[in-house]
Amino acid sequence: MTIKTRITAGAGALALAVTLAACGSADETTVPGTTESSTQSTDDGAVDAGHNDADTEFAQMMIVHHQGAIEMADLAIEKAASEDVRALAERISAAQGPEIDEMTSWLQAWGEEGPQDADMGGMDHGGMDMGGMDMESAMTELESLSGAEFDRAFLEMMIEHHRGAIEMAETEVADGANPQATSLAERIIDDQAAEITEMEQMLQEL
Repeated sequence: MTIKTRITAGAGALALAVTLAACGSADETTVPGTTESSTQSTDDGAVDAGHNDADTEFAQMMIVHHQGAIEMADLAIEKAASEDVRALAERISAAQGPEIDEMTSWLQAWGEEGPQDADMGGMDHGGMDMGGMDMESAMTELESLSGAEFDRAFLEMMIEHHRGAIEMAETEVADGANPQATSLAERIIDDQAAEITEMEQMLQEL
């Protein structure tokens, strides 16, 4: 290889390195006010680590909210008089359990506290109120009922509970930065709005 050929090859390699470095810089650009976006592997799959405070609060609060829904649903599986109400409760419990696992994996990947360690005072205003009752009061009320009375109270409370979840999810869609979190919020809005319609129809038929 001549000196001229070696110089030409070296210049080409340098240009390629500069181009690749520029591409890498563009991919690492982050949105102001969010953590740096990267992907971490968890047992549940790849988690996008880029997030903001709204994403963290959404995951923390929705985990607690889902836990409340599952507690109510599991009681309905045991006590509901209507097969339709029992089937709905089974679907709610089966759907929201995996979503809790998913949101827990995000908080772990983000290095954020779980709901058991975080300040959850916002839950007082975040959709846990059901007709003037908190979760503990609602469960006490449901446990005292049976038959069609139980079914009606369960449906009425779960409708209010779902409306609270939709409100929380709409806030995440508006303010969140993590694409996985906002995607789940959109699914919650769609799924729980459909279930509200279903439960309102069940109430008319009781």
